[in-house]
Amino acid sequence: MTERAFWTEGEDRPSRWLITCDHATNRVPDWVGGGTLGIASDDMARHIAYDVGAAGLASRLAALMEAPAIFSDFSRLVIDPNRGEDDPTLLMRLYDGTVIPANKDADAGERERRLNRLHRPYHAALARLADRHPARCICAIHSFTPQLRGRPMRPWQVGILYSWQDVRLGPPMVQACREAGWITGENQPYDGHLEGDSIDRHALRHGRPNVLIEVRNDLIADESGQADWAARLAPVIRAALAGAGL
Repeated sequence: MTERAFWTEGEDRPSRWLITCDHATNRVPDWVGGGTLGIASDDMARHIAYDVGAAGLASRLAALMEAPAIFSDFSRLVIDPNRGEDDPTLLMRLYDGTVIPANKDADAGERERRLNRLHRPYHAALARLADRHPARCICAIHSFTPQLRGRPMRPWQVGILYSWQDVRLGPPMVQACREAGWITGENQPYDGHLEGDSIDRHALRHGRPNVLIEVRNDLIADESGQADWAARLAPVIRAALAGAGL
């Protein structure tokens, strides 16, 4: 496979917004285990390997908002770009009941190789795009599985995640989504603050307005769902920023 850590769309679009998709693909570079992590293809198609539907949603949302977008081009199981370099879950050895053989014995040298070839180039490009607009805002697009193995079904259609360090956009987004009639989690299904993650690194540390949107992946598994949710979310995101007077 061609070596590529990321791709971008619409770098010259005028919007303040930058749309990011940290878990866009399930690609495994050929220099990692010969292009396989040693798990079944069915597992590589699950949420453990990437955020199903998120890339298509992010692409459509960015086009509607006339915003640049950046996408990782490697599986989160190879190395997770939404984790800090010192995070213990950077290289997952077990995820939602699946053992990752190619990571089980990965040593410090292998971790550094993946950082240098994938994680760091992605974040360097994200930083470059973030710096291109003096009043940049960041919207991170993710998706979540309706149910983890052995756990209850998750009721939400959308989750709005934000850090307690910056509450300018998160709470208004939660309110707007609920007013639209969507079953919306506030810092659910995950907590909105994680030291060293992409939002922390590129938004919080620079004072940039931000929001992380999680959409349940069965709602955006195909192009129709992605287009539908992009059209729903774009005006809500715009209105939240305008309403906050930022």
